[in-house]
Amino acid sequence: MNQEYEQLLNAIEDKKAVLGVVGLGYVGLPLAVEMVKQGFTVIGIDVDPSKIEQIYHGDSYITDISSEELKACVASGRFKPTTDYSMITVIDALSICVPTPLSENQDPDTSYITSVVDQIKLHMKKGLLITLESTTYPGTTEELIQDKIEALGYRVGEDFFLCFSPERVDPSNTRFNTFNTPKVIGGTTEACLTLGTALYSKYVEQVVPVTSPKVAEMSKLLENTFRSVNIAFINEMAMMCDRMGIDIWEVIDAAGTKPFGFMPFYPGPGIGGHCIPLDPMYLSWKAKGFRFYSKFIELAQSTNDNMPYYVINKTSTILNEYAKSIKKSNILVLGMAYKPDISDLRESPALEVYELYKENGANVEYYDPHAVSFRDKNGETVYSVDYDLAKFKTYDCIVLTTNHSGLDYGEIASMGVPILDTRNAFKEFNEPHIYKIGHSVQHIEEPNMALIV
Repeated sequence: MNQEYEQLLNAIEDKKAVLGVVGLGYVGLPLAVEMVKQGFTVIGIDVDPSKIEQIYHGDSYITDISSEELKACVASGRFKPTTDYSMITVIDALSICVPTPLSENQDPDTSYITSVVDQIKLHMKKGLLITLESTTYPGTTEELIQDKIEALGYRVGEDFFLCFSPERVDPSNTRFNTFNTPKVIGGTTEACLTLGTALYSKYVEQVVPVTSPKVAEMSKLLENTFRSVNIAFINEMAMMCDRMGIDIWEVIDAAGTKPFGFMPFYPGPGIGGHCIPLDPMYLSWKAKGFRFYSKFIELAQSTNDNMPYYVINKTSTILNEYAKSIKKSNILVLGMAYKPDISDLRESPALEVYELYKENGANVEYYDPHAVSFRDKNGETVYSVDYDLAKFKTYDCIVLTTNHSGLDYGEIASMGVPILDTRNAFKEFNEPHIYKIGHSVQHIEEPNMALIV
């Protein structure tokens, strides 16, 4: 191997390599913190000056990183956040952790990656190891990074090194974190893979090498498309059970007793987070370029996207039992984050549920102890109401969309307000005013007027 390879490998082994992380969000900040904890000097780059300022003050904006942990990293002198891309000139290995959203047409938006590559080109140096972590379609690493840098005269595997290692962040997961979650990595050349594996092995417990970046890219899309398809299937089963008068939650519990051949998935008001709603569409888009059309992916996306509408229809059916309609009813959405015990609102189905209630004429508010505000479709800031049982009793219906662990479900159930539970959070309370998706609405018995004197 050449001099650049040997120097970088030795620097990695001695932990003298200066590491860089571009994008200090849900993926990048935990990664940078883990690098610092394992003894490396890390330069974190982000275009948002407010994030840089918060980091320097030890004020964590990521659920999985405590402020105390962040303060310790900054105090070590080995974590140096900045908005200055020219710092790439002193970085030996750079991890790219920027967003990869979908466009309005549901096509991949790789503009954030392209912007980073443009900056790398301005400050490129020999011997740099680049690892893309942003989830994207197979071929992105070569097309958007390798080709662009080789056009400058650098040769991959000799003058610079390139890998793809998909992020596997699961916010608020107390069991798996950056260190103990196995890390898949694919290198453009054998030298790239060796260096990438050596580097990640220093701050990740288990590294899983694969033969190419495309395999690594596809593995991430497979993981999340698998979940999307199975969630869509159980959502469809929930609607079927609703029609048939069967409790889907009891069905899942019964099927889950089988010790082999069954993996439980659970219905809900839709899918949220950065990965599951987006990643399958990246794969579907790329497949169309090969004239391959995935019916499973498109059908799953359609089914999951329609779940908020199912929630609205279910609410209408419930309110009808009380001689009310959604229009002009006072509705409280309980939980706005896309999953329990976090503030992350990315692609949360509760946002769509909220907007649909508004479109149908409801007076809708929400309560979430973690996600205290959000911007609606009109760009206006909406704030969570306070936790006030006296106020909660005034609503015509409470719709639980996020099952935060800190909520007192018994206290809420005891109010007697009609509740639509989309997460089976009220399963311990078998009250007639508590309804759930995946189970038909039981009609309220009308009083017999002939017996009323």
